[in-house]
Amino acid sequence: MNKRLAALAPTLAGITLALAACSQSGAPGGAAGETIRIGEFASLTGKEAAFGQSSHKGTQLAIEELNATGGLLGKKIEFIYEDNRSSPGESATIAKKLITRDRVVALLGEVASGRSLEAAPIAQANKVPMISPSSTNPKVTETGDYIFRVCFTDPFQGKLLAEFARKTLKAQKVAIFSDVAAPYSVGLAQYFREPFVAGGGRVAAEEKYTGGDKDFKAQLTAIKAQHPDAILVPGYYTDVGLIVAQARQLGITAPMFGGDGWEAPELIQIAGGALEETYYSTHFSPENSDPAVQKFVAAFKARYNGETPDAMAALGYDSAMVLADAIRRAGTTESGKLRDAIAATNGFAGVTGATTLDAQRNATKPAVIITVKDGQFKYLETVTP
Repeated sequence: MNKRLAALAPTLAGITLALAACSQSGAPGGAAGETIRIGEFASLTGKEAAFGQSSHKGTQLAIEELNATGGLLGKKIEFIYEDNRSSPGESATIAKKLITRDRVVALLGEVASGRSLEAAPIAQANKVPMISPSSTNPKVTETGDYIFRVCFTDPFQGKLLAEFARKTLKAQKVAIFSDVAAPYSVGLAQYFREPFVAGGGRVAAEEKYTGGDKDFKAQLTAIKAQHPDAILVPGYYTDVGLIVAQARQLGITAPMFGGDGWEAPELIQIAGGALEETYYSTHFSPENSDPAVQKFVAAFKARYNGETPDAMAALGYDSAMVLADAIRRAGTTESGKLRDAIAATNGFAGVTGATTLDAQRNATKPAVIITVKDGQFKYLETVTP
């Protein structure tokens, strides 16, 4: 609605900003300088909406908690968010709007690496700090020194999956079925393959698909013919659910596993009972008994009608809290000083674990392995870097 109004006439620009402040902020709108404006771009609708909605809910909860305790630097936070509809190209457009028109001091987003890679050059060129909650592809932070993440990276995730395949699944031969169109999937496949082969494993087959495909039976039949001990599917839940279901229909009984792209309640809705003997790595488990985690889980459930937070929600929450911590330490929202404060994050106690940002602006932190039992996600083990 904001963009449609803005397109009508320049005279409506002020109305557009007022509407944005009223409908999309965590505090009442105010003139520039009266609030601290933080922007978010997320996939609230479209193919990966479960990711974006979950991350957004965690971010929104953090903003509300911060405002309830006085905001930051004596000012309320004005939370301005936009939906990229899971569509290619939208994130860059939104980043430009949030930076140049809404004048946000920082950007939060996105979940998918491909969409973060669209927005990151815009943030870098304008020297506006951007923190991704869960984009794991290394290229995201390689964009420049204003780009950060609060999640682990795919090299770490790929290595832990290689170890998991060898030690837990006892797999010597693994097939890889990856999405050729997704930087996340291509990268995670690479970062699995290298340590798995170096450790004595063998890649029995490699097949490709394009995200959004509906029929995977030809590739799965080719994989089945190679009799792998396990199958790595480094994709997103919307495709993974169909892949797992079709694999079981073809009589493939080998364990199937993947990364944090599997993380969504919709995965079970899509694949149902076919998900038994499947596993994925992720950033958080609501079963963690840590008091800080349980406090977050209780607050999230209270805010969102009993919904249990997943890893994307927890990372969205931590991305906002890491930014807030940096603003407090910087004592200002001036871009250069804020950038330096974010980069100096060390041992920040978040709900996804203690976050320390390294020289490449990547988070060093543990991961968890989740399995599916009796139609429910279950915590299996924790893996520390």
